[in-house]
Amino acid sequence: MSIPRSPLGQTGLTIPPIIFGTSCLGNLYQAVPDETKLAILQEFFAHVDVPVFLDSAGKYGAGLALETIGKGLRKLKIPPAQVIISNKLGWKRVPLKGPEPTFEPGAWVGLSHDAVQDISAEGILTAWRQGNALLGSDYSAQIVSVHDPDEYLAAAPTALERKSRFKDIIAAYGALSKLKAEGHVRAIGVGSKDWRVVRQIADCVALDWVMLAVNLTIYSHPPELLRFVEALRARGVAVINSAVFHAGFLVGGRYFDYRIPDPHSPTDQPMFEWRERFHRLCAQHAIQPAAACVQFALSPPGVVSIALNTSAPERVRENVNLAQTTIPNEFWQAAKSEQLIAGDYPYLG
Repeated sequence: MSIPRSPLGQTGLTIPPIIFGTSCLGNLYQAVPDETKLAILQEFFAHVDVPVFLDSAGKYGAGLALETIGKGLRKLKIPPAQVIISNKLGWKRVPLKGPEPTFEPGAWVGLSHDAVQDISAEGILTAWRQGNALLGSDYSAQIVSVHDPDEYLAAAPTALERKSRFKDIIAAYGALSKLKAEGHVRAIGVGSKDWRVVRQIADCVALDWVMLAVNLTIYSHPPELLRFVEALRARGVAVINSAVFHAGFLVGGRYFDYRIPDPHSPTDQPMFEWRERFHRLCAQHAIQPAAACVQFALSPPGVVSIALNTSAPERVRENVNLAQTTIPNEFWQAAKSEQLIAGDYPYLG
């Protein structure tokens, strides 16, 4: 499928409107059979023009996702020039000493290794080298970032420790900037669930791109965040939007941002009410809720792509179609009238 591409900042790379997340290849929440993983990879290349963009991380299955990508690409005989691999760094594979991995208990299934976090100048280089080794000699990560620096900062027990940890993050970016200057990688960025941490880092580091998770969605789009995205665009920094279904809740799933909300809780009731009204409006206009979520997430001019993930090969084509769906303006006007999106949202309706 021929779909338009956008510049990834000022790197010379271009990016399609959809990039493919690969946490499922690391057995997130379920052990996916090897043949299914290979079929997922094959579908990526069947529906998007090359180079296809894969987003991965050493944290995904303690390196299993990266290992699976390398093996799968070789089995499919995909030339290295036809794939762009992003590796989010900060976690490295270590031996598994117990029955279960110690990082993110309950999230990863059927692993043979554990992972530990190491955000520092040397730690980030170790993770980068290990990631390329797991991918194999034919492939390497062209795009790199520090993985979830917001979580690293949030774990600090004191303000002084948080300040020290932020210095670790900046040191890690110093190492990544050197890799880019030496031509080992082509772009550096940041991914975070807290956009304010992204802003703090962007004030200190020359970034090419940022990835926002569970921040800029049809459900949540604060004006301050929109102004930040516009400021990034003015500086030539590309924005990739991810987790735009709030962990699946907006399209009918049980989880909302990594927890199970309670419909009887006064705190959670408004989100259930919002979802009911949203689905009712989608039905009235014959719009897929998922398509509305994706198209809203792509609407700010600074957003160049959306990251979507699936453990089902047949869903890959559907995800690509979501990024290409046209939503009539009447739907967005009605969404504003129903107060489902902000009445002053500037890019739709």
